Amino acid sequence: MNSTLLTPKIDVRPANKRYPTKIDWLDSKHSFSFGGHQYRSNTHHGLLMVNNDDIVHPGMGFDTHPHRDMEIVTWVLQGSLVHQDSTGHNGVIYPGLAQRMSAGTGILHSEKNDSWTLGGEKHTDPVHFVQMWVVPDEAGITPGYEQLEIDNELLSGGLVPVASGMAKHDGNAAIRIKNKYAALYAARLQPGQAVQLPDAPFLHLFVPRGAVTLEGSGPLGTGDAVRFTATGGQRVVATEPAEILVWEMHATLG
Repeated sequence: MNSTLLTPKIDVRPANKRYPTKIDWLDSKHSFSFGGHQYRSNTHHGLLMVNNDDIVHPGMGFDTHPHRDMEIVTWVLQGSLVHQDSTGHNGVIYPGLAQRMSAGTGILHSEKNDSWTLGGEKHTDPVHFVQMWVVPDEAGITPGYEQLEIDNELLSGGLVPVASGMAKHDGNAAIRIKNKYAALYAARLQPGQAVQLPDAPFLHLFVPRGAVTLEGSGPLGTGDAVRFTATGGQRVVATEPAEILVWEMHATLG
């Protein structure tokens, strides 16, 4: 992808412009078309097709359902989420744990807020997580699962590679995804701390909690997102304790 062929653009997407799904056990906000919210003008940015901001009540969750040919990264902000899939993987995802599921030729999985079923006391805490989907650069791969604790790395306050298929992250990304054009970073920032965004044809910045200021665009709060095209390198400065998720992408769909 030659970024010189693209028109530079910074598209700020306020939190209240997301599509909501709210039922008795789920409060979900969708950055892109998802489920019953289908809009041809908002299907993806770069390679990112899903950026769902979910809160699930205790004892509830997503029953077993299928996926195919998708790289699914789940990032927990608060609480815990139990993952179980048809390849035999199961475990609890919690803050600071990077997790990726490759759907490949087909996989079944469930995600529930019921960690006590695997041991420990029953709790009444909701789980808050962001789930992101990017397309793989090869269809029909063998389904897979990977997770790694990166809580210590996040203490640095810098952008930490969470999931990547890019060659520049060989050996230093927490987990690998099956797309050589995409990488996800996370940062936990205290007031006054700053990070510099990558420079790429496509970037997606999401603020799942806290408040920051984006150089050239102003303040961003919880749930706000920014889609960058043919631009990057801006500074993001925290104005209160914050967490950000950044996708760097060197290709797009279609």
